[in-house]
Amino acid sequence: MQVNDSIHSGGPSVVPDEIARFSALADRWWDPSGPMRPLHAMNGLRLDWARRHLPAPRAGESAPVTRLLDIGCGAGLASEGLARMGYDVLGLDASEAAIEAARAHVQAHPLPPGAGRLAYRTGSAEELRAEGARFDAISALEVIEHVADPAAFLRLLADMVEPGGVIIVSTLNRTLRSLATAKIGAEYILRLLPVGTHEWRKFITPAELGTFAGQAGLRVSDIAGMTPGLTGWRESRDLGVNYIASLAVPG
Repeated sequence: MQVNDSIHSGGPSVVPDEIARFSALADRWWDPSGPMRPLHAMNGLRLDWARRHLPAPRAGESAPVTRLLDIGCGAGLASEGLARMGYDVLGLDASEAAIEAARAHVQAHPLPPGAGRLAYRTGSAEELRAEGARFDAISALEVIEHVADPAAFLRLLADMVEPGGVIIVSTLNRTLRSLATAKIGAEYILRLLPVGTHEWRKFITPAELGTFAGQAGLRVSDIAGMTPGLTGWRESRDLGVNYIASLAVPG
């Protein structure tokens, strides 16, 4: 698919080459044994950790719904799970092909009664901010290592979160171990990911994430490692490769 650079270039949140790469995988995004199988494997852990750190979903006449932006949502793997928890979710991605796959999947697999609302949109965070969009929380899962400017990206997200809200970020640490396992091992040896999925130099250390968060007026309220094992992914204290963090917005 050809990426529309006039829409998706410029600003800190979109890199056209990255969008083209993930657009090419859109039709296999929901295949648990396909090129996105590492995301499928860790998705349960990501969602459970996010649920424990996000504001509780609100709904009904007595309280407004809890609005959540899932940025860089791809074909909606996390967006659907968050909506099932009761959040009113907007899944945003610069890849039109990924958004088309997300819409097709939820149409074929409707959310159950009691789930929150789920909508998808092709576009960028810059466009949402320009429109004055605001959310109670934002999830950016395996996204920040793919953007043009991580520090500016967090400032952009902070501008769209209501006071007292939360931003959940999961990413990869830039260590020799992550180079060996998440880059060389996953892409070249085990072929768990297509070659070129990640650029190791763009991985974000926890210290860098904390600095970027502080510059955006955010505070790292919790952080945990995500570690694969024989029985699936688990939360750990090991931040050496994959980790997830909760960034608090001042009330």
